Amino acid sequence: MDTEDLRTFVEVADAGGVSHAARRLGLSKSIISRGIARLEAELGVQLLARSTRGMALTEAGTAFREYAAKAVADTDQAREAIVPEGELRGRLRVSAPLTFGPKHFAPALAEMARRHPQLHIQTCYTDRFVDLVAEGFDCAIRVGYLQDSNLVARRVGPVTGKLVASPAYLRARGAPATPGEIAGHEALMQGTESWQFLDRGRVVSVRPQGRFKADNGTALVSAALAGIGLGYLPSDFVDEHIESGALIEVMPQHPLPPAGAYVLRPPGQNPSRKIRVLTELLIEHCNPGEQA
Repeated sequence: MDTEDLRTFVEVADAGGVSHAARRLGLSKSIISRGIARLEAELGVQLLARSTRGMALTEAGTAFREYAAKAVADTDQAREAIVPEGELRGRLRVSAPLTFGPKHFAPALAEMARRHPQLHIQTCYTDRFVDLVAEGFDCAIRVGYLQDSNLVARRVGPVTGKLVASPAYLRARGAPATPGEIAGHEALMQGTESWQFLDRGRVVSVRPQGRFKADNGTALVSAALAGIGLGYLPSDFVDEHIESGALIEVMPQHPLPPAGAYVLRPPGQNPSRKIRVLTELLIEHCNPGEQA
């Protein structure tokens, strides 16, 4: 039984259709369909049935999916155990933030591709928090403060931030002196998040309110420059604007707690060697001063 056909079947089953699986695997829909047909012919059963919503697992397909996934995982582990230590093959599918990713993480991913010419890397840049298991990602790179989850996380580097506002906003509304005063201000937000500050070594959380929300840091910087509200943003995004005077750091006596960049993966016994190599490359890239 061909392992790649098993892999194709698992992807189609998890993605809910041939089109989604084709995008995940970087293959044409015709190749995906032929792989499923070969597998069904070899087993003598129908694994997938078409429905109005795409592809649905048959009863046999539901029972077979777990065995197929385990066989693929076992094969990948076996390959890692016997290939030369420096050689990586197969596919690595990564989710990375659109705001940070192209500048900060893309160079490490490109270097990984350069070092391992047999490895296929697919990166999806989005500020949306993807479901790694449901959407077929091997790992995700995320920035900020980690939410509680069942994902396994490894910190790869530090991220600092500042509370900022434009001179026009501060002239019109004044500046908060304590975290508690933020409730009376317009906040530029990603969603319904809380903001954290240090107060004499203690972390204080506040729930800001605001009429401008965006899931992208660059958009929030633009809103801060336009004088719409207070921005709770990474230093890398605002330092040049602070230096030019377009933004002013607010409440520096209550700095933001250090955040981080993390590699997250679904829970399991051990990370694949591809994820371990990517993690080490990101640590090198995000902490250049520590590699001397």
